[in-house]
Amino acid sequence: MTAIVLVLFAAIAHALWNFAAKRAGDGGAPFVWLYQVASVLICGPVALLAFFLGDIPARWTWLLAVAVSAVLHAVYALVLQRGYAVGEMSVVYPVARGSGPLLTVLAAVLVLDERPGWAGLLGAAAIVGGVFVIGLGPSAQRGALNTSLLYGGLTGVAIASYTLWDAYSVTTLAVPPLIYFCLGSLAQSLLLAPVALRQPARVAAVWRAYRTEILVVAVLSPLSYVLVLYAMRLAPLSVVAPVRELSIVLGALLAWRWFGEANPVRRLIGAALVLAGIAVVATA
Repeated sequence: MTAIVLVLFAAIAHALWNFAAKRAGDGGAPFVWLYQVASVLICGPVALLAFFLGDIPARWTWLLAVAVSAVLHAVYALVLQRGYAVGEMSVVYPVARGSGPLLTVLAAVLVLDERPGWAGLLGAAAIVGGVFVIGLGPSAQRGALNTSLLYGGLTGVAIASYTLWDAYSVTTLAVPPLIYFCLGSLAQSLLLAPVALRQPARVAAVWRAYRTEILVVAVLSPLSYVLVLYAMRLAPLSVVAPVRELSIVLGALLAWRWFGEANPVRRLIGAALVLAGIAVVATA
């Protein structure tokens, strides 16, 4: 139950930072680089304090864990931002968040040998089904639908990849979640620096246009994922991954309210399925 509460708070933060990222959809790699740098500046001092006050000795395997995670998260961030630039948030976001946990749960059961039980699997299926009800159907921008589905699916593959690796890192490799995330943000900012710094005028323009959105993502993205990393230490991955998808409900409602994207009734039906699935998982 503690893990589920952590993930629910994470879902709220996740939906809000994705809303900010959608508002800056044309920011591209400079936007991603700027919010990664801001994340390092904000959470770095806290991570250093946690490291020096903690009693867990650093291990070389932490560097491997962070390096792989940084690559996977950077791919995820770039693909997602591109999807927001060319597609609808109400399709890209739900398809990404639905296919990601679906693949994660399958891998957790088939590869990691987790056994969440039939009730847990039923709840996970309801969550994923609700996500696709929200995200699929008639679109206000028919020409953008296929593109939105493509980028949503690619983002989902990236989500499943980094979720499985991050769960392994904070459990088997025992990397402290806060330190893990902050080191990952630093590594991502270094990876993207050559791309961003080749276009300094573009970086400056994105900062001027989307300063607020950059800071919102820089604060809420670490908060949402660090909560999930701690939850992964308390509950099976096959439970944590689907419950995160409450963020889809909030994201779909924000897309309808602020971006004028269509079909609010279908979104509410999908939201009800997601909430029902979360209730089943929480009591399984």
